[in-house]
Amino acid sequence: MSSVFSGGVDVFGLSDVGLKRTRNEDHFVIATLRKEIALRQSNLEDTSVFEAAKSTEAQLLAVADGVGGVAGGDLASRTAVTSLVAYLNTTMSCFNNLDVDAEHDFMEKLEASVQSAHQNVREAYGRQSRPPATTLTMITLIWPRAYVVHVGDSRAMYLHNGWLRPLTRDQTMGEAMVDAGAMTEERAARSSLSQTLYSALGGQDMLPSVGLVDFAAGDVLLMCSDGLTKHVSDARISEVLSLPWTAEMMAKTLVQDALAGGGSDNVTVIVARMIG
Repeated sequence: MSSVFSGGVDVFGLSDVGLKRTRNEDHFVIATLRKEIALRQSNLEDTSVFEAAKSTEAQLLAVADGVGGVAGGDLASRTAVTSLVAYLNTTMSCFNNLDVDAEHDFMEKLEASVQSAHQNVREAYGRQSRPPATTLTMITLIWPRAYVVHVGDSRAMYLHNGWLRPLTRDQTMGEAMVDAGAMTEERAARSSLSQTLYSALGGQDMLPSVGLVDFAAGDVLLMCSDGLTKHVSDARISEVLSLPWTAEMMAKTLVQDALAGGGSDNVTVIVARMIG
């Protein structure tokens, strides 16, 4: 079932092996990060110190897609997600009472968590002739601000006032050629370069992009592996995210759409509705 967290976020995740693959190389996580001092009883006249120590609650959302065609992609994505959670577990107090002065340090810690996961995958599988790799898209939501760290071509986007807006950009050779002016977006989309990653966690090169966005009540966030976007258009995604449904209903509908469209890959989605 969907879960509603503090700050009013209704979130649900779902992963499916698809119709063509024999194993699921996608992994996802939805977790709450919390550290607090909770007053139970006291005879102190002034308990304001406990109010100051009140917890900030953060939501960790992550999608990892093992690189297709490389043995161990499922292990790479699993190792990436578990390493990420383990690292953040040791540093999660850094988001308590987060303010502007501490925000830069906080974002550095998020990026460091991805670097740590990258090193763990490299150390575990880097000696193989074709070492496995994985994408990783991670969002840490401290209402209403979301911090994004992105590697590869899994995507994050959100619906705001009826418009679907991207939060990430595919780290593929096709996108790099478009940026360089060497190819049009249409030509790049038809090229095999659109499937060739130049940055992957556990790969030879890992170049995380970092950003942030402030959500508003009514916004809907979607994170997904490319098993969704291969078969479901932005127009259909926008239509589903606009419906007056729970996050669970939206997520299940999008996965079913991907399967109905061919289901050629594993498909993973996380939907988060910003209730506010």
